[in-house]
Amino acid sequence: MIGKISGILDYRAADHVLIDVRGVGYVVYVSDRVMAGLPANGNAVALYTDLLVREDNLQLFGFTTLVEKEWHRLLLSVQGIGAKASLAILGALGAEGVSRAIALGDWSSVAKAKGVGPKTGQRVVNELKDKAPGVMAMGGSLAEATGDAVLEPAAPSRPATPRVAQGNPAQSEALSALGNLGYAPGDAAGAVAQAMDDTPDLDTSGLIRAALKLLAPKG
Repeated sequence: MIGKISGILDYRAADHVLIDVRGVGYVVYVSDRVMAGLPANGNAVALYTDLLVREDNLQLFGFTTLVEKEWHRLLLSVQGIGAKASLAILGALGAEGVSRAIALGDWSSVAKAKGVGPKTGQRVVNELKDKAPGVMAMGGSLAEATGDAVLEPAAPSRPATPRVAQGNPAQSEALSALGNLGYAPGDAAGAVAQAMDDTPDLDTSGLIRAALKLLAPKG
């Protein structure tokens, strides 16, 4: 498996890029959101990757965080969701947006992605809701835990390869704290997702306090 690619961005097309690694060009398919965040051609770039093996084709898909890569894997497990639809969902919502939508049961947000629709959006939420707490808890703690081959750039004269962005550590720390307090993973994930929707810039302590308020008995 190729789990991460680090090299020089050679060119970009509508839905994929070519990354030069020691003179070998890797075609990597990416979402619109990932594409928009990439540097200019000729600059160093690093992406986590997932390899899709088909009978007559091999395709690499690239992601800026491990959380995004994990959601791609899980989305592909849902009937009616192929690689194109998965990238459309991740492109529309982002990794954290997908986490929040699924944790909150917000299928309508998922359904807005190009080529998805209401029925498939509902299926995604229903099948993956139990997975949301685990993915949200990944945060930025798995940077070295892919277990896959890593391809390093060969040209020292070129710009150093940037570190690949990680998930939100406040989110994973808040989930861990709520779990330690005895809250069920699904309830904790829903509260954290709602708190982040209400106030996206909360730090860990603020996120825990906001989630606890949401989890407090009403009335």
